[in-house]
Amino acid sequence: MHRLSLIALLLERPQRTCDYGDVMAEQTEDEQFVSFGEQGAQLTYGSYLRLPQLLDAQHLESDPPAHDELLFITIHQVYELWFKQLLHEAVAARDAMSDGRVWWAQHLLQRMHVIERVLVHQIDVLETMTPQDFLEFRQRLAPASGFQSVQFRELEFLSGAKDAAYVERFRGITEAEQAHLQKRLDEPTLWDAFLDVLRARGLPAGSDEEVSQSLHTVAHDRSQHADVWAVSEALLQHDELAANWRARHVTMVERMIGSKSGTGGSSGSTYLRSRLPLRYYPLLWGLRSEL
Repeated sequence: MHRLSLIALLLERPQRTCDYGDVMAEQTEDEQFVSFGEQGAQLTYGSYLRLPQLLDAQHLESDPPAHDELLFITIHQVYELWFKQLLHEAVAARDAMSDGRVWWAQHLLQRMHVIERVLVHQIDVLETMTPQDFLEFRQRLAPASGFQSVQFRELEFLSGAKDAAYVERFRGITEAEQAHLQKRLDEPTLWDAFLDVLRARGLPAGSDEEVSQSLHTVAHDRSQHADVWAVSEALLQHDELAANWRARHVTMVERMIGSKSGTGGSSGSTYLRSRLPLRYYPLLWGLRSEL
């Protein structure tokens, strides 16, 4: 456009007058787009992560304070945070399988595998505490026990190892925690969702015999059922990593307290060893013997 014509158009445009208040209002609107960092100062690293509350959640029971009790508390709080994340991913993976988004379910299960490996290796950190150091504060923990971890039981239930008797045996948990456990007992598991995947592909899944036959079909024709095979392997990996954690955990307990009973009244390592044969997906394990 010719320069003079442009000037003429600008001159013809209605001129807007504004006072100081208008300028400040516009500036405020612009500043609303800056919602974090040093410029806006509305959200910081610490406020986003609720660090004051998080870092104030480690309260020692020992008096005088035992040096390693902070480590013990931190490890178990981190475990609970990871359990929360695993439940988040497992629910999403289950729903994705039921909705036919098998690729997304596999992705989420693989993320769970990485987290579960972290949980296994985290025991290495706990084992830097000696039995003598643990005994400085262990008696203060009773009757609290890892057996009371509601999220851990939720994860087992959601994975497929439902046991209503656990809900009845739990002591010292709140009504809300009881409701969480009951909810997991009532809702579908990861295995239920996998059976939905089989049915959606026209593979029978009405009984264990039918499921085993369908698994044979999938295993012997992976080109046709590649995604089904992949998600079945992802479920098996989840099962294996859970077994790895249980085995690593009981070894750590025996190294720490030997054959002593647990602080919650359980038989300690004897109880933990009784859980080692647990498998979420026995049909997937049995498939190996039949290929």
